[in-house]
Amino acid sequence: MTALLEIDRISKSFRGLRAVQEVSFQVPEGQVVGLIGPNGAGKTTCFNVIAGVYHPDGGEVRFAGRRIDGWRSDQVCRAGIGRTFQLVKPFAGLTVMENVMVGALNCSAGVRQARRKAESVIEQLGLADRALQMASSLTLPDRKRLEVARALATDPRLLLLDEVMAGLRPTETDQMVALFRELNSKLGLTILLIEHVMRAVMALSARVVVLHHGQVISAGTPEAVTRDPAVLECYLGAEAV
Repeated sequence: MTALLEIDRISKSFRGLRAVQEVSFQVPEGQVVGLIGPNGAGKTTCFNVIAGVYHPDGGEVRFAGRRIDGWRSDQVCRAGIGRTFQLVKPFAGLTVMENVMVGALNCSAGVRQARRKAESVIEQLGLADRALQMASSLTLPDRKRLEVARALATDPRLLLLDEVMAGLRPTETDQMVALFRELNSKLGLTILLIEHVMRAVMALSARVVVLHHGQVISAGTPEAVTRDPAVLECYLGAEAV
């Protein structure tokens, strides 16, 4: 299967602290890949390197065959990579519709087209009845859905999900899992997700990559990774599976 995203030995340090050290993995087109590990393992740093927030100190990031490390975030987004953020911060003074339109303007010829795109995404995310509601008044589950909607509105080929199920109840998590399954199976959307909710990781991921102290310590199918002694020792042994 062709790799849509290729991470090749990327490294990133902050004032001498090595956050990511020669990390390599691939995300095949059309698959869901989980990126897991303890807090501080370097997962979000990887996302930020992929998305253009940080330039890597070494290594390469290739998307759809093109090298993109060193690109600005807006260039990465226009190339087809959308992302959510661990800390959900919608534009509080805008409505749900206006928030999603901001994302849709990335791939639209104008405001009218952006609104049509936003309407479609809002319907898909189950937020149609809240379209005119101020983002500041949304519950946590709806803010999470809005975060995903804003990313989807950029019309990505690859969606980076950073702990979008954190803080959700089990039934709310199941709803999000069903949504991402549909996006992957029906639309062919490729997904790379950071998640601590292992039930969701197991349900969604074809492959899982495990980071610890900024390095890949295991990679493979969810079943194989959860049996890896190194993963059990540093992560899953202290987590609810």
